[in-house]
Amino acid sequence: QVQLVESGGGLVQAGGSLRLSCAASGRTFSSYAMGWFRQAPGKEREFVAAISWSGGNTYYADSVKGRFTISRDNAKNTVYLQMNSLKPEDTAVYYCAAEISSWYPSLEYEYDYWGQGTQVTVSS
Repeated sequence: QVQLVESGGGLVQAGGSLRLSCAASGRTFSSYAMGWFRQAPGKEREFVAAISWSGGNTYYADSVKGRFTISRDNAKNTVYLQMNSLKPEDTAVYYCAAEISSWYPSLEYEYDYWGQGTQVTVSS
């Protein structure tokens, strides 16, 4: 079992920055990949970014490439999503997720555990 708790969401103006955190507990954190997804009102959940167990590989959705950075600190059992140059269309509930036994970073159904989500609102 893996428990995931996101934090760091909030309200920010367009062009601003936020850093999301996701604290994990349960299984050995350094043994599995992590991802971030988001769901805007009235839309399906979509992939944002993912990072391999070691942090050596990262993968981003085209919509956030160059603006968002995913990272992890295995000593702190935490994955981060640094979001810069935020746009109103980035408004969504952001979820972190753990992918235990594979590396299909953008495939939602490959993830085994999910956090409860944190709201990010970007005003224009």
